[in-house]
This record gives sequence, structure tokens and C-alpha cells, in this order.
Amino acid sequence: MNRKIPTRKCIGCGELKEKNQLVRIVRSKEGEISLDMTGKKNGRGAYICPDPQCLKQAFKKKGLDRSFKIGVPESVYETLKRRWKNFMNKGLSLLGLAFRSGNLVSGEFAAREAVRKKTAALIIVANDASDNTKKMFENQCKHYQVPFYCWGLKEELGHAI
Repeated sequence: MNRKIPTRKCIGCGELKEKNQLVRIVRSKEGEISLDMTGKKNGRGAYICPDPQCLKQAFKKKGLDRSFKIGVPESVYETLKRRWKNFMNKGLSLLGLAFRSGNLVSGEFAAREAVRKKTAALIIVANDASDNTKKMFENQCKHYQVPFYCWGLKEELGHAI
């Protein structure tokens, strides 16, 4: 049975994507703005791609100001940027550990084979990969019901493993 997957619009680039491919930024009732990696924090949410360029664009376009209907100071963007960097570093470290333990495959062919053989638990494609590559993996993962994410840059992912 195919469930409808909710979509949200990125406040940076404006692209409509599946909710699980975006990171939620939430403003609590107290006015505190923070990253919500679980997607379950209480408060008004705005969604952004897991790409530092989208955060820059959101700052430039005042995306958080519009979403939260308040003026968001530059210091909040700087705090989000620092937390974002910490989150990215932790994720890259975990990918490196998975690779060293033999639980991660790298490369287009190996990843496609892992999905086809149903040995893949998750597919991560770099944000700067070609649109054709992203679409091909997205379609294959949908067909085989494997979670799919666009995350990081080719250089960052390659350096981590």
C-alpha cells in the first residue's frame, strides 16, 4: 500500500521536497529558535534542505522572518550555522565509522546493487550530484522502499570515508 508522503517547501531554495529530506527549524512559544532533528519539538516549524547554501539563501531572503512572522536577528542565523556544522561533522564521523566497519558501500554501482539486492538500509547522495543521479536513486529507492536522502557535498562525503 502506497502512503502519501508529506512534502514541504525549503525556505532557502524554495524547492518542494519530501518532509523527511528536510531539516526542521522550530520557534518555541518562548521565542527560542533551534534545529529540530527529530521533527517532533513543539512550536511553529520551517523546513530547510540539509545544505549550508540553503541556510545562506534563507538569511538573504529572510525566510525565517516570513515563516515565523517575526524579525529574526542575524545572531540566530549564526547560531544555527554553528549547530548545523556540528550536526554535519557528527554525521560525517558516523559515516566514516560505518565505512571502516564494512557496513557502508561507496560508489554509484555498488549502491545500486545494494538497493537491488535489498541489502541497503539507507542511501545518501551528495547534494552536488547530478540531477539524473539523484532522480535515478530516488526512483530506485522508492521502488525498493529504501530511505533516500540528499545530504552533504561529494568532497565532504568522500573525505569522511
